[in-house]
Amino acid sequence: MSFFTYRKGEMHAEGVALKTIAAQVGTPFYCYSAGALRAAMREFVDGMKGMNASVCYAMKANSNLAVIKLFGDMGAGADIVSVGEMRRALAAGIPAERIVYSGVGKKASELMAALEAGVGQVNVESSAELETLNAVAGQLGVKADITIRVNPDVDAKTHAKITTGKKGNKFGIDIDLARAAFAEAGKLRNLRVVGIAMHIGSQLEKLGPYRAAIRRVGKLIAQLRTDGHKIDRFDIGGGLGIVYKEEKPPSIADFLALVKKETEGLGCELTFEPGRRLVGEAGVLVGEVILVKPGVSKTFVIVDAAMNDLIRPTLYEAWHDILPVRQPRPDAATIRCDIVGPICESGDYLAQNRDLAPLSAGDLVMIRSAGAYGAVMASSYNSRPLAPEVMVDGTRFAVTRPRPSIEEMISAERLPSWMEPAKA
Repeated sequence: MSFFTYRKGEMHAEGVALKTIAAQVGTPFYCYSAGALRAAMREFVDGMKGMNASVCYAMKANSNLAVIKLFGDMGAGADIVSVGEMRRALAAGIPAERIVYSGVGKKASELMAALEAGVGQVNVESSAELETLNAVAGQLGVKADITIRVNPDVDAKTHAKITTGKKGNKFGIDIDLARAAFAEAGKLRNLRVVGIAMHIGSQLEKLGPYRAAIRRVGKLIAQLRTDGHKIDRFDIGGGLGIVYKEEKPPSIADFLALVKKETEGLGCELTFEPGRRLVGEAGVLVGEVILVKPGVSKTFVIVDAAMNDLIRPTLYEAWHDILPVRQPRPDAATIRCDIVGPICESGDYLAQNRDLAPLSAGDLVMIRSAGAYGAVMASSYNSRPLAPEVMVDGTRFAVTRPRPSIEEMISAERLPSWMEPAKA
């Protein structure tokens, strides 16, 4: 079921016309469908029936409080990679014991904040982190529950910038060094090793890499138990892909069926950390055409959404489908154009060489699959205010993060004392 569809010639998010939101909120803005978010989470919930498993939503994909709370109300925990994300999860009502703290570079102060908050699990990614966490836990007089994230050296067959499970990546401990790391952890009195973790990449379109990685880690679990370690948890990570163009990613049901089959007999509680798969297709970015600029070689459609609002096309050469908010006639002619923003960078584009129905100043466009790594990676480059975030639920909508005024942006800065005007 699509939650973004044309109705009577106008694009709607569920029961709300996008032009209605634009009239009240202004453009550009992000719009999230609560129905789409629930549907994606429900697929995980239904697919995990009969499994000893849980979902910890990977907040790095979209850290909007309303999004986090929606998943939390459906039973999800949170996978975090910073203290800021931890505080957001807690603010959205996620119990601390359902929070998993991942990430390759955790400071001692951040680990202390996590332990003081009572996070349920820390995924450790290096021997140095083992030592730091042990010292911090000792200062607090607690035992920290940890898994050790191993790097299974499996090629996820995804974009080089979002693969995380090969030997050349910075994440996790090389699987060949894992037994030594577990032996080291077992000697540290303030740590309690409860399991093992992995994450092989993002936007995966095939199940083969998961199968290979789970099998490699499964063999390691058997070796670790022979070494005397108690491995009760297996954190599978996330990474399932979504549709941006013509991808055909595996279904959640097929993914969970594979995991169930490959982990049968391990006797581990499983943790899944989906992010993009839950939110990516549930969000869009809406912008307004400023002007159309014909050129000798191509036509530029300049919109008020830009690379600071959605950096994925510039950063990853990513494709996002773009549709006019007003439905074009079926027989409408098309023009080949670049959809670009007003930022002073040649790399500021949302799409290149697209065939679209002709657009004019004032028309609205919708950029699909922008719910993941859109707002969270946005910036105020060129002193452009961050685009607001809106959630639609049926026929109602609410602004969940307002657009800051330029005055608010400026007021957050301070002049050094020697630049202040002299007082009379």
